[in-house]
Amino acid sequence: MLSTAPGSCYDAAQKKGESEIQNLKSKISRRRPKLGQHFLHDQRYRARIMEALPLEPGDVVFEIGPGRGAMTGLLAERARKVIAIEIDGTLAPGLQEDFPSVEIIVADVLRVDFSAHCRQQGIEQGFVFGNLPYYITSPILHHLFAQRDSIRSMGLLMQSEVAERVTATPATREYGYLTVATQLYSQPLTAFTVPPGAFSPAPKVQSALVTFRMKAKFERWTQATGSEFLEFVKRCFAQKRKNLLNNLAGLYPRGRITQALEEARKSAILRAEQLSLEELAGVFESLTRAAGRARKDD
Repeated sequence: MLSTAPGSCYDAAQKKGESEIQNLKSKISRRRPKLGQHFLHDQRYRARIMEALPLEPGDVVFEIGPGRGAMTGLLAERARKVIAIEIDGTLAPGLQEDFPSVEIIVADVLRVDFSAHCRQQGIEQGFVFGNLPYYITSPILHHLFAQRDSIRSMGLLMQSEVAERVTATPATREYGYLTVATQLYSQPLTAFTVPPGAFSPAPKVQSALVTFRMKAKFERWTQATGSEFLEFVKRCFAQKRKNLLNNLAGLYPRGRITQALEEARKSAILRAEQLSLEELAGVFESLTRAAGRARKDD
């Protein structure tokens, strides 16, 4: 009968086995992607991405989700400085070892104040590059647009479906709130698609590189006006099968909506997806003026 007493041969073997299991688990953990990460590994697409990015030699680049550094070194060769924002703290030491000139920030990008980092670097605006996790692309885009004054331009890898939405045109299935929110503050352009095999592990969807020139559509608008307009647009697209009159009825008197649509020379039975950004803005401004007149009359 084998002895299981402390110090016995069996006890030593058991501890050795447990140690080997822990080492194996550690290796698997290092290899396993976390937080929905898909690491870009195809060198051809890495080169194509660099060629497509509107980078300038004096740029400070904020890299979102550098992962294992597939693009970090290439960005550092082209830019003045790279600040890599990585939420996974286990990847940070390797990144710092491989790229000593790069500043690594372990943080959630949704909590990063880009204006503060620009001030620290003595610049007004930086360039943003990122391989965005599919499940959080929209919140990241909204966070970036909220800090648009600190961003000159962007190049973002994202799910092709989202790329189609941000670059969509009116009267298409993809056109919606995210389209308007994106095109209100930028000029997006899909550079090319990236197949699943270019990533490890391979995602189940196609990706695309989208470049964004940060330029507001209505420069006369204040930040508050832009925010009010996006709330208005959100209501317009609340139920895509409903027309504008029905979607906005809970927000404005129906007569006021009809009058605003008439001023914009639009039918009350139109749906939001049938109006361009400029046409939606026209209806919004008409309703805003009408609301102002109503307050004065009161």
